[in-house]
Amino acid sequence: MRAARSGMLATLVHGGVDGGQPFASLVTPACAPDLSLLLLLSNLSEHTRHLRAEPRCSILVCGAAEGANPQTAPRVTVTGIAEVMDDPALKARYLAVHPYASLYADFGDFHLWRVRALGALFVGGFARAVRLRQAELAPDPAAVAALTTAEAGIITHCNTDQPDALAAIAEQAGDWRMVTADVDGTDLAQGERVLRVHWSAPVTNAGGVRTELVRMTRKARARQH
Repeated sequence: MRAARSGMLATLVHGGVDGGQPFASLVTPACAPDLSLLLLLSNLSEHTRHLRAEPRCSILVCGAAEGANPQTAPRVTVTGIAEVMDDPALKARYLAVHPYASLYADFGDFHLWRVRALGALFVGGFARAVRLRQAELAPDPAAVAALTTAEAGIITHCNTDQPDALAAIAEQAGDWRMVTADVDGTDLAQGERVLRVHWSAPVTNAGGVRTELVRMTRKARARQH
C-alpha cells in the first residue's frame, strides 16, 4: 500500500436513475503514517460527489505481476470510510510522494481526503487470498507515534549528512532526498521521481530506522564492489 502510486477507487452513485450503482475511478493514493489512505480530490469530480453523499468506499492497489498473467500481481482491496482531512502535515506527506500534484494542490476546489481502513482483502497472487481485519492491517500505534515525532529529524539528518548513502540505497546516481520515514520504510525522491524503499521488517523508533539505513547502505556498497 505504501508503495502504490495509483489505484482504483470504488464509490456508490447517490440518487438519480443510477442510485446505488458502483462507480470506479483512477486515483493516486498516498499513505498516512497509520496506513490510512490519502487522496487529493477535486470537488468537480464525480467520485467526490459520491463520497460526500456516501463515505463508504473501497480502494484497490496492485503491485507488479510475476509474469505475463496479471493475476499473479499482489494486490489489496481496502474497505473504509472517507472524510475530508485538510491537515497541512498530511497534505505535505501526500505531496512528498506525488510532487507533481503541487501544481494544483492549492486550487480552491481540491481537498485532501483520508480513507480510514476498516478491513482489507489481500491477494498475494493467483489463488492466494487472505482477509485482514482493521487490527491486523494497522501498524502499532505507539510505533507510528514515535516515528511521526522523529521523522523530521531523521529526514533532515539524512538529507544533510548522508546524501551519498541515500544514492547508494536508491542504487541510482543523482541527488536523492529522503521525503518520508515510517514504520515500514522510506520514500526517496529525485525531482518528481519517487522511489519506495522497504525496511527488512517494521521498526518501532528512530533507532530502528538508523539500523535499517546502515544495513541497506552497507549492502548497496558491497554490491558496488
